[in-house]
Amino acid sequence: MEREFQLWEKIKDITYQYLDFTLNYRQSGHPGGSHSKAHMLIALLFGKKMIYDIRKPELRFNDRLILSAGHTIPIIYSLFAVIGDAFDEMYRQTKDTKYLIDEDKLVRYYDLLTFRHNKGLPGHAESSGKTLLLKFNTGPSAHGLPASVGQALALKKAGLQNVKVFLIEGEGALTAGVTHESQNGAWAYGLGNLFWLLDWNDFGIDDRPFSSVVYGTPDDWFSAHGWKVYGTMNGHSWQDVYSTIKRAVEEANENIPNLMWFKTKKGYEYGVYDNKSHGVPHKKNSEIFWETRKPFMEKYGVEFVGFGKPAPSDPDEERKQWEENLKIINRVLTSDEELLKYITDTLVEIAEALPKEAPSTFVLNQNPYKDPAIYDYKNYPDWLFAKPGENVPNRAALAKWGMYINGVVGRKYGRPLVIATSADLTESTNLHGFGLGKDDFGGFGVYDREKNVNGAILPSAITEFLNAGVCAGLATVNLSENPYEDFNGFWAITSTYGSFMYLKYGAIRLFSQMAQDSPIKFGKVICVAGHSGPETAEDSRTHFGIFEPGVLQLLPKGKIINLYPWEHNEVPVLLAAALATDINIIALHLTRPPIEVPDRQALGIPSHFEAAKGAYIINDFDPNRRKDGTIIVRGTSTTYNLIKLLPQLRKDFNLKIIAAPSYELFMMQEDEYRNKVLPLEDWMDSMVITNESKKLMHEWIFSKVSEEYSLSSDWDDRWRTGGTVDEVLKEAHLDVDNLYEGIVRFVKDRDKRLMKLQAIIK
Repeated sequence: MEREFQLWEKIKDITYQYLDFTLNYRQSGHPGGSHSKAHMLIALLFGKKMIYDIRKPELRFNDRLILSAGHTIPIIYSLFAVIGDAFDEMYRQTKDTKYLIDEDKLVRYYDLLTFRHNKGLPGHAESSGKTLLLKFNTGPSAHGLPASVGQALALKKAGLQNVKVFLIEGEGALTAGVTHESQNGAWAYGLGNLFWLLDWNDFGIDDRPFSSVVYGTPDDWFSAHGWKVYGTMNGHSWQDVYSTIKRAVEEANENIPNLMWFKTKKGYEYGVYDNKSHGVPHKKNSEIFWETRKPFMEKYGVEFVGFGKPAPSDPDEERKQWEENLKIINRVLTSDEELLKYITDTLVEIAEALPKEAPSTFVLNQNPYKDPAIYDYKNYPDWLFAKPGENVPNRAALAKWGMYINGVVGRKYGRPLVIATSADLTESTNLHGFGLGKDDFGGFGVYDREKNVNGAILPSAITEFLNAGVCAGLATVNLSENPYEDFNGFWAITSTYGSFMYLKYGAIRLFSQMAQDSPIKFGKVICVAGHSGPETAEDSRTHFGIFEPGVLQLLPKGKIINLYPWEHNEVPVLLAAALATDINIIALHLTRPPIEVPDRQALGIPSHFEAAKGAYIINDFDPNRRKDGTIIVRGTSTTYNLIKLLPQLRKDFNLKIIAAPSYELFMMQEDEYRNKVLPLEDWMDSMVITNESKKLMHEWIFSKVSEEYSLSSDWDDRWRTGGTVDEVLKEAHLDVDNLYEGIVRFVKDRDKRLMKLQAIIK
């Protein structure tokens, strides 16, 4: 290996120059951690223990790489540029297609000119474009950790235990709480295919070492969680770094996750060290910048343009100097035939080691996602729906739907469709149904790392952040032969109280960004905001969410579908309709208490199947009477109590009442339907009623005039308290009497309302 180590040293030298010139001229980015990770990254990519095809990052059997320390993306760009430039030069010389890498699949030296510019190379790690080999968007501390757990789990469940997930992180991020969750989760799931590489350099941003605030060593931090731990105090020794990686991979146990730590110097060979090197490049063309170029110039016999001088004052001249110096670095690479051949042939050799066919253990040989049984709610079995008059919570329907959907797929394809994980609330939020069986199908049960890898229910503790990250990571693993066209893998569902949904937002946000930008198709994640609304009255305001579920609206339009079924039978219908779209994230808002399933036919209101359209008319105007306005209602108790009032409201007023379980689904309907349900003139003359806060109905509220007459749990801009359901609903002014009183006011003031509205329009 000695000659290889010498070549790795030259790769490192060239990589550092690409990196340092990029940050010097851009005056932005993170040099310290990028420098300290070079040895582990080069040894990983060239050491033949990570098996992947650099030319085809989309291949399903590639080992996966996550740069959890996403701020150190400059080392990735710079090393990828070395690789991309080498392949380009070898292809130019030989015209051999084995050296051909598509322009959009890997970085070249000239791409470094776009670093941290719009439409250029992003400032933190993203899984798209020229860095598609990276498998998760990262940057926020430790957010990559639970995603790596989810990806390794998906591979294990698919029978691809030999496909590995490698993650690079620094010990500063390990202080985040999700690290503890992820360590436990990786052990619980038996992820012997998970390998974390830890850059142990003792510094982050602040002027104090992490060892002053965190006890112990990586051995202490990981052995206590059941991991296998390997490490070296010589994180800048090629022999020691390579040996650590080699041992970890070759000695891996099928069911034990792995940690490799490397004691490094933050800012290694940068001239500025520790926290001072974290996120501040050398001043442009400063004395220390040029001083740290000297070893490279002397070693490789080159001189950089503008050496020892200030940067040109003209921006065009400055950019020209930058590009010329990148070209000088590039020539050091392309003029070394041995190095070119080593880089390209080594990576081609690694690529050729990839499996060409799925192993016999692969459980995803068939793709169920186009099976109409999943989405055809009108032909769902009768037992999925409750009968009129039954008292049952809407959340109970989720358990039955989960049992049905995994049962259908299980019978036909021998695998679950949806993997479920909850924060010690599996039965409470009704996710347990995804593991249950019915009739001749026994169900997939609870996952066990040794006895039941095919299990659909993950055994999870109180780990909201981990659960969301696992779901996001799991849903990014596409094992289709044509990943640009089809998805084949696992969908995921995760739940907690609606009031705790903010704990899941970080992972869901990153997953949404990836789903938007990645050319590879992803699966779906269902977020269950269970026990939402004031209906969770006995737990009081610490647990019922009337504001917090709003985080599930904080994504761009078209990136999430929110579902608010008011009664049991709308749940499977809404899920089927939402999952039939190409949107990757579904948010299902459920409530706790049982309510009576309405006899829709007797009440003269449409079938629960109409919920699939996102909004439908519960009560229409009598064309022979003067209109009194439109009510748009969402939520369990609000709709339920309004239905109780329906005979009285029909007698006293001429109202249109619209159930609004999903704004996103409603906006997907044809114009003809939307204009029938909610034409502009009716919307202008409307109010909303919701069991959550008024602001969470903003898409349905036409104007400030409408808002003034709307009814919601935060009617007095205060947190609600607690008690029985009836007591809290009364305090929230959402009981029958208060609803009627609010509607009376709405109708009585119609002329006044319309005059205000006209004044606003004028």
